[in-house]
Amino acid sequence: MEMRKLGRTDIFTAPIVFGGNVFGWTADEKTSYTLLDAFFDAGFNTIDTADVYSRWVPGNKGGDSEEIIGKWLKQGRVARDKAIIITKVGSEMGPDKKGLKADYILQAVEDSLKRLQTDYIDLYLSHWPDPETPHEESLSAYAKLKEQGKIRHAGCSNLNAEQLQASFDAASKAGLPRYDVLQPEYNLYARDSFEGPLADLCVKEEIGVITYFSLAAGFLTGKYRSKADTEGRARENRVSAYLNDKGFRILAALDTVAAETKSTQADVALAWLLRKRGVTAPIASATSLSQLNALINSTKLSLSDEAMSLLDRAGK
Repeated sequence: MEMRKLGRTDIFTAPIVFGGNVFGWTADEKTSYTLLDAFFDAGFNTIDTADVYSRWVPGNKGGDSEEIIGKWLKQGRVARDKAIIITKVGSEMGPDKKGLKADYILQAVEDSLKRLQTDYIDLYLSHWPDPETPHEESLSAYAKLKEQGKIRHAGCSNLNAEQLQASFDAASKAGLPRYDVLQPEYNLYARDSFEGPLADLCVKEEIGVITYFSLAAGFLTGKYRSKADTEGRARENRVSAYLNDKGFRILAALDTVAAETKSTQADVALAWLLRKRGVTAPIASATSLSQLNALINSTKLSLSDEAMSLLDRAGK
């Protein structure tokens, strides 16, 4: 298994990160354990979650994914130091429980640690920009948590190039540790927000990049070809947004490359990401062992320059 260094951190991650947003949502607790066991048995080592997962599900309160991961860790099938745990703070967890104020970060991390049943988090991310809080305030909280050993590294999600540069400037001016990892939305369909200035900045500053919505909510697996395919699905609203000329061009290109390489559309979509400039590892989720095997197989697929060009043109 090729391990990839996450920016300037001392974290080495396998090429695919397991997306824990499905735990407690489209994967129940038992299924989640089975998937995590198989993922680590295959040599992978990193799980991504957030405190808010999956608060949007009726009956859930948030923290559901973290709780399932914590129970799985407690079983001891995988040693804690062999599992890289990424979680996030900042999304709304209830009245007055959101954002990146220092006091809130210091409170929220304790809740996440308790749910995860661990005494440290490998990578703690600011989930969304908080225009009401200066970068220095949030970064000072992360610095304190690093000193206390409660987190190993800090990163951010959903910042554009200007916001990320501003965070670097703030860290330098205040003498604080910077964000070392970025988690942007990036896939064959959604490219504009990462490609260009943001990717350039990440390469220049040696930022580890872990992409989310890497399979565009499942659209890039090829299983959604019409409105009828999405009806009643958990991600119906999001997937429907891809059912247009651009989406169909991308599916056609995926079909072509998948046939040529004797692989699946999901394999191809992830292999495309793994070759993109600045990307360390894409996040992808699975709710069955067959889906998980597709994620695993994507790391064995090497796309030709011709296949990359075909896919690039389709997603323009």
